[in-house]
Amino acid sequence: MHTTTMRRAAVLGHPVAHSLSPVLHTAAYHALGLDGWEYGVHDVTEDTLPGFLRGLDPDWAGLSLTMPLKHAIIPLLDHVEPLAEAVGAVNTVLFATVRGRVVATGTNTDVHGIVAALREGLGTRRVSDAAVLGGGATAASALAAVAELGCPSPRVFVRSLDRIGPLREAVARMGVSPSFEVFDEQATTSALATADAVVSTTPKYAADTWAPLLTTLSTGAGEKPRGVLLDVVYDPRPTVLQSAWTALGADAVGGERMLLHQAAEQVRLMTGRPAPLGAMDEALRAALG
Repeated sequence: MHTTTMRRAAVLGHPVAHSLSPVLHTAAYHALGLDGWEYGVHDVTEDTLPGFLRGLDPDWAGLSLTMPLKHAIIPLLDHVEPLAEAVGAVNTVLFATVRGRVVATGTNTDVHGIVAALREGLGTRRVSDAAVLGGGATAASALAAVAELGCPSPRVFVRSLDRIGPLREAVARMGVSPSFEVFDEQATTSALATADAVVSTTPKYAADTWAPLLTTLSTGAGEKPRGVLLDVVYDPRPTVLQSAWTALGADAVGGERMLLHQAAEQVRLMTGRPAPLGAMDEALRAALG
């Protein structure tokens, strides 16, 4: 069934030209027969965000946000869903017209994306032990995700404990109880070896220096790590860390899987229809080559 009702959505950020969100959302609209829907890209900064929001009309269905807008958008919204409020990051805004007024609600699909990506590697296995690398904004979503999978007390490894104030605040709101540790070769290697799930949330290339440690990583004589690695970075693909992990014969999931699943959840929320995951996956694979 096709519909020509005009609806608009877009990804916002600075810079944002490289975003794959248009590929994913447009593929979904085509598969769903939403001929009147369009998904754009807008270069928006923290300073220009309020003016951009004021200029939106009732044709808008939603927005996808990149950092640092995931934080900056929060005080500008009418409502923030509990998970997004707890994590401290809104990556999705939904619009609805209520009594002639456009109401903006913030939510978070990054947690869903991490959970779904890890489940691709985990199958039905439950996560009892987990490790998270990095202490930035995505780390908060990773903590919520591994808690949903069964581990509310993961080990979090960071470069400095002095720079994780926002993450500590998110932890307090979420009610999880991770341990925070400064990156250390022996402790980190041990944690990676025994964790059921490992999530690297560090920026591009930041985890490359950790990859050589994996050459000594094992749970015993000749045994591979027991867990699944998700590196949220998808460019380059695979990452150095992911390649080192799979070289040990262990299971890894690329960051593009998180990207796919979080976008699919955005499509579901914005359109009210189940996302056509297969069509979106095919478009993503084509875009990534």
